[in-house]
Amino acid sequence: MTGTRMTRTRLTPARLRPADVLRAGSAGLRARPARIVLSALGIAIGIATMISVVGVSASGKAGVIRQLERLGTNMLVASPGESMFTGKQTSLPEGAERMVLRIPGVRHAAATGGTPATVRRTDRVPKGETGGLTVQAATRDLLTTLRGRVRTGTWLNAATGRHPAVVLGSVAARRLGVTAPGEQVFIGDRYFTVIGILDDLPLAPEIERSALVGWDAARRLLGFDGHPTAVYQRSTDAAVASVRALLPRTINPRDPQDVKVTDPSTALRAKAAAAGAFTDLLLGLGAVALLVGGVGVANTMVISVLERRHEIGLRRSLGATRGQIRLQFVTESLLLSGLGGIAGAVLGAAATFGYATFMGLPPTVPLWSLTGGLAATLAIGMLAGLYPAVRAARLSPTVALQAT
Repeated sequence: MTGTRMTRTRLTPARLRPADVLRAGSAGLRARPARIVLSALGIAIGIATMISVVGVSASGKAGVIRQLERLGTNMLVASPGESMFTGKQTSLPEGAERMVLRIPGVRHAAATGGTPATVRRTDRVPKGETGGLTVQAATRDLLTTLRGRVRTGTWLNAATGRHPAVVLGSVAARRLGVTAPGEQVFIGDRYFTVIGILDDLPLAPEIERSALVGWDAARRLLGFDGHPTAVYQRSTDAAVASVRALLPRTINPRDPQDVKVTDPSTALRAKAAAAGAFTDLLLGLGAVALLVGGVGVANTMVISVLERRHEIGLRRSLGATRGQIRLQFVTESLLLSGLGGIAGAVLGAAATFGYATFMGLPPTVPLWSLTGGLAATLAIGMLAGLYPAVRAARLSPTVALQAT
């Protein structure tokens, strides 16, 4: 009996190419399209919520910043304060806006002055029903200083400023029901002809709610005393700080503490800063929806493993390793989540563009929200598919083939 030399041959499992992995991972998706759509829907809703929340917030902030760039942050408003001795309301001196023009760096200055008159649609409307509107005298440089625009009609000039002509702010025109120049409103004890309607003025909301008449006409017809109630000035950007310090002393050298100076652009800057105040909360809600979608994906994958035990056993008996089985089901989970993520990103971006267009805002979808949303989707898909993949890999080939 001749001795034979026994040799052991080590079997090497076949390696799967990326294309093979994708083909095997997508097989389960193609076989059950209805279930896959429903599972991906949860992921899509979560991602769409997160992206639309970030996009709407970013669009709102971009709109406010665009307003600030157009209106500028170099305007200050001086108004009467309270006397530190008597506690009563003080008044600004006549011609205060001309004094302000002497400050270095000031480019434009204008004033408005409150009158005791009321504005009504007709003389049949009771005096007490003012609708929250005021009648103010205005200097001719007011519109230039505010960087405002006349929506329709014209602004006050040297001629109309001496006669019963009025320019309405946007809110005043809407509340009075005036839509075009040429109509008349009742101011004081007589009718004034509307010669213009202003566009919105975010930096001067008090002007939006006012009926503006010429300085001379207000003194002659409405009992205006000539003292400004607000002085608006526009300076160079570099001179804002120095002008702010000099403004009270220039307007009232004797009692500068009685002059109150405000920066109207502060409100817009605060609005821009607060545009994302609730973003974190809404993102949390989107994350919850995404988590629910991930649970749905995990449930779908577990059911898929149970339904495909025979397939798993057959692949194992033909030489597929546990690692390859795990890779197949993790890939399937990633594809399922990825489809939901892409659909959610498209829906979220579309919702943002639709909302921004309707509201007249610049549509803005930050790139980080798209990439972050898709990355979160893949992470959820990885976690959701990990347990079902491990469970599938642990199935014994003989037990799996006996499954019906």
